[in-house]
Amino acid sequence: MSRRKVFLVGDGRVGSTFANDLLQNVRIDELVICDVVKKVTEGDALDLEDLAPFVGQCTVKSGDYSDAKDADIAVITAGAARKPGMTRLDLVKTNVKILESIIKPIVESGFNGIFVVSANPVDILTTLTQKLSGFPKNKVIGTGTSLDTARLRVALSHKTGVNVDHIDAYVLGEHGDTSFENFDEAIIDHKPLRSYKELDEETLVELETDVRKKGGKIIANKGATFYGVAMCLTQICKAILENKALVMPLSAPMTGEYGIHDLYLGSPAVVTANGISDVIELHLSEDEKKKMAYSAAKMKEVVDGIDL
Repeated sequence: MSRRKVFLVGDGRVGSTFANDLLQNVRIDELVICDVVKKVTEGDALDLEDLAPFVGQCTVKSGDYSDAKDADIAVITAGAARKPGMTRLDLVKTNVKILESIIKPIVESGFNGIFVVSANPVDILTTLTQKLSGFPKNKVIGTGTSLDTARLRVALSHKTGVNVDHIDAYVLGEHGDTSFENFDEAIIDHKPLRSYKELDEETLVELETDVRKKGGKIIANKGATFYGVAMCLTQICKAILENKALVMPLSAPMTGEYGIHDLYLGSPAVVTANGISDVIELHLSEDEKKKMAYSAAKMKEVVDGIDL
């Protein structure tokens, strides 16, 4: 079997949680952790290698950008974290500069794998990762609305009592304030969401607001969110390394889907060993089409204002 290697940039709470989840859920041979605070990566490498007797042998080490050269995946979690009261778009200027300092040395190392981005604002940074790297669009992936969708399904499960595994509903568009839920097409336990009497219009508006504000609420209480997005990253890496053809709502490259071009935005997409093999354009109601167009316009406005 070929040697599986993951290169992780960013060893904060998202990065370290992802590393732990990855080793416990995916068979890999080598994990290299890179961060400006070298002492932390060295400590994490020592801590994580203690998992080997429980999950299988894996080389875990602290490294630098040259270690990306033969990696299958480069995962980017590095960036300034959102603070209470901040939106994800507030992070743009700071995190674009950080992103530029990361992508160039990874590409220069000879890396030819797949970029997976979770730093915020993730749709903007995923779009810029593709532009900065020059990689094919299918080889750049962002976590997008995968976390938002998980939160939506949890909220719907709480309201209906239906197991999350039987809920087919997505959050689309930006991973941020212009996101929206596809309630009109959502299915719960093989029935249309709107057939559930407990999910009246007022309740759905409340759910939408709660899902959108959940991240901020978590940050206000404990300083950061990391468990959910770390597992989203793990599932993406698993799909790539095991060629799973997994469907997830991601920051996916829009090449005409929903009438959108040259932008990464939240939509279901198929992840395989080659990265994103297909972007699934969902049927949307007229109202939802307007919401998607609005979300794309807001993201494009930000991207167009960035001078690389």
